[in-house]
Amino acid sequence: MSTSRPKKKRAAAPRGYHHGNLRQALLEAGLQMLEDTAHGEPSLRELSRQAGVSANAAYRHFADKEALLQALAAEGFQRLALAQAKAARSAKKSQEAHRAAGKAYVAFARANPGLFKLMFGRAPSEPTGELKSAGEFAFNALRAGAAQALKLDIEDPKVAYAAIRSWSLVHGLSQLILAGHLDDLGADLEPVIDAVLRAPPPPA
Repeated sequence: MSTSRPKKKRAAAPRGYHHGNLRQALLEAGLQMLEDTAHGEPSLRELSRQAGVSANAAYRHFADKEALLQALAAEGFQRLALAQAKAARSAKKSQEAHRAAGKAYVAFARANPGLFKLMFGRAPSEPTGELKSAGEFAFNALRAGAAQALKLDIEDPKVAYAAIRSWSLVHGLSQLILAGHLDDLGADLEPVIDAVLRAPPPPA
């Protein structure tokens, strides 16, 4: 008879902790909690419980709650830029591409109201390099779309003005929708959004 001891079963991986990428697991849990109005802004301790790890493990990736929130905002800007780029690539003409990117902006805000509020409604006193880079990435993507629509070099001053005008339009429209100011227009706002984005720009 063998006297060897039975092998111990390997402990299951912590919930949400995939392939050792705890930082991304915490970010994903944080994004989910941002959209849960019962939670508000997530804390590191709450996220640690969600991911099934100790709070000390979470603090190795984020120094404090502020660092976590800035990382979530940076993730939001990256996802927003990628969503706009994907929408623009699906269009056949440059003008349609710019409009499609605008619609993607509004769609992103409507699908992620908690994240959108964090991205634009909470300016940190000392933004991290990650957050700065993500914000610049999103704005440069907007400039590239404006340059393509106008058929101008991206460094042309007119491109920056057009990008800011487009950003103001889609951001203002998104804020009006999220605040409920357009609820009287009906449940289906897609025709309204399309009509607003198709309207010709005001004279310069």
